Amino acid sequence: MSLDTVVKDIREEANARAEDIRAEGETRAEEIESAAETDAEEILADAEAEVEREIDQLREQRLSSAKLEAKQKRLEARRDVLGEVNEAVEDELAALEGDTREELTRELLEAASDEFDADDDVSVYGRSDDQALLESIVDEYDGYEYAGDVDCLGGVVVESEQSRVRVNNTFDSVLEDVWEDNLQEISNRLFEQ
Repeated sequence: MSLDTVVKDIREEANARAEDIRAEGETRAEEIESAAETDAEEILADAEAEVEREIDQLREQRLSSAKLEAKQKRLEARRDVLGEVNEAVEDELAALEGDTREELTRELLEAASDEFDADDDVSVYGRSDDQALLESIVDEYDGYEYAGDVDCLGGVVVESEQSRVRVNNTFDSVLEDVWEDNLQEISNRLFEQ
């Protein structure tokens, strides 16, 4: 065997070995690249899923916020309407005249008088515009006198020093009681759903 043959054999063997190493390296590089692509796809899919969750969460939060704001505006509008209705009722009560005003005032004074003893000195207060009416009604009761005006829509405030009782039977107080007792029904009628 000649030296050239040995060198040639060693070269061929080295080239074959280099080719095997290169092929192994390419295979390993392809495996690493494939694993990296798989990892990248998983990371991308997880990131997309997280972004979708965040979008859904934000959408839900904004929708809830919008619904709450709309509900608050509806409640505010209802409160405004109820306030307007209450004011309209007060205006009508203040505008009552003639027999209707006299009849209601008599009934409120009669109901208040049940709280006092027969020998009590009773002071009756009312709306200044109702002074003449109150004076004429009070004359029918022994020990009662018109004592002055009170800021109200009508009706009477009656008190006695002897029994230390004060009865507020004004249109205002009656309206307030009726309003509170029937607010839900009033609201339901105004805003039938």
